[in-house]
Amino acid sequence: MNRKRALISDAFKVKKRRNGPEQFGADADGDGPTDIRSTLEYLMTLFPRKLFNDALPQIVLKHQLYSIHHDKTLVDKEVNKLRERGELLMFQLGFDAEAFGLVFALDYKTKVLAGEEGKVTRAAVEKFLEKAVSSCTDLSFSKDKMLTEFLFTDSEITQLVKSGVLTVRDAGSWWLSIPNSGKFTKYFIQGRKAVLGMVKKSKYSEILKADIEERRTTSQVKFHMKYHIHDIVGAELVESIPTTSGTLLRFVDS
Repeated sequence: MNRKRALISDAFKVKKRRNGPEQFGADADGDGPTDIRSTLEYLMTLFPRKLFNDALPQIVLKHQLYSIHHDKTLVDKEVNKLRERGELLMFQLGFDAEAFGLVFALDYKTKVLAGEEGKVTRAAVEKFLEKAVSSCTDLSFSKDKMLTEFLFTDSEITQLVKSGVLTVRDAGSWWLSIPNSGKFTKYFIQGRKAVLGMVKKSKYSEILKADIEERRTTSQVKFHMKYHIHDIVGAELVESIPTTSGTLLRFVDS
């Protein structure tokens, strides 16, 4: 891996959880949502629907929940309960092995079907949403499972890939995916780099959370500033430190 690629990889890696400074949010200061579903709903209000012409479901990254709830094990357990009940879907987003997107299942199905209006792939997509998505918590699907358990044909699988609900994982398997989410990933990565840069360039590489929240966003930051702050705190790319002046965000030099 060359130096440039290594630097990009380090910037986007979700770090291992460790004992450290407290994080802001519901568990830290008592003024936020206190259960995982409520937290998801709150974080989704920060998702910029208009930026994508309301064509994408609202996407939250799982580690953003860790910026609000300290207990990672509890978060994962509650997320899995919502997935098992068919209320929540999880996606491997591709830019990092530990970056998982969360979308409410109803929102996903609604946006996918709206995008399939009038297309020849719609019948295959409807079948996929009903047979596979509604009953399966897997992040990916093997060819054997698609053919023998869900009874799809090779032609239908090709249509699902074309529609964007599946993307190739490797030979003979596919990731569950969000159609037309490439722009989301591009803007998310771009914004993360910019917000991290703001923290790093501050005096002593630290800044009060309230101060950065009030900054005017640059052309590189297209999402709500709070959306990115929950990302960089949850991914432990910055430390979140309570002070008498408010929560301080300190850049983590990796």
